[in-house]
Amino acid sequence: MKSPEFQEVQRMAEVLRRLRAEYPNARIRLRFRNPFELLVATILSAQCTDERVNQVTEVLFQKYRTPEDYLKVPLEELERDIYPTGYYKAKARALRACCQALLERFGGQVPHTLEELTSLPGVGRKTANVVLGEFFEPQGIVVDTHVARIVQRLGFAETSNREHIERRLMELVPREEWVRFTHLMIAHGRAICRARRPRCSECVLADLCPSAHRG
Repeated sequence: MKSPEFQEVQRMAEVLRRLRAEYPNARIRLRFRNPFELLVATILSAQCTDERVNQVTEVLFQKYRTPEDYLKVPLEELERDIYPTGYYKAKARALRACCQALLERFGGQVPHTLEELTSLPGVGRKTANVVLGEFFEPQGIVVDTHVARIVQRLGFAETSNREHIERRLMELVPREEWVRFTHLMIAHGRAICRARRPRCSECVLADLCPSAHRG
C-alpha cells in the first residue's frame, strides 16, 4: 500500500502535469534586464499589479541604472518616480536602504544566496526567491497570494503561514520545477482559481481538488 505522503507527491505531480499543458507559456510578468532591475521591480510589486510596475519601470530603469543612482537623487524625487506603484514613501525608503546595503556589503552586486538577499532591507523570502529563481540557483519556492490560496484549496497545506506552505511545497515539488511551479499557480489563479467565485466547472484540477464546487 502506498503511503499517504507518496500519494500526495503523486497528486502534486499530476497537478503539475496538467497545469504545464494548460499554461505552456507561464512565466514571470515583470520586465527586467538584470538581477538588480528584478530586485527593484519585485520590491515595487508589493500591493501593486505587475502591469502597473512595468509601466513605472519602463521609465525608471532608464533613469536609475545602478544602486548609486537611487542614492544620488533626493528622496522626494524618487518618491515621485515610483508614486503610481502605491505605498511610494515606504518603497522609496526601502529601495534606498537596499541600495545602500548592496554598495556597502556586496560591492553593488546582487548576492546569490537566500541568506544574503534576505539580509538586505526591504527584501523578504518572496522577493529573494523571485530573484534567485530567475537568475541564480533556486533556494526556495515563491509563495504569493495565488500560490497560497490554490495550495490550501487543493489540500496540500492547512496553514496560511507562507513559510510553512513553502517548506511543504519544497517536499512535494521536484527542485527542477520550483520556479515553474509558481508561474503555473499564478497563471491558474488569475484565469480560473480566483479568490472570489473560482471557476471550478472549467478547472482542469477539479477532480483532484477537495475544495472544488464548494459554495
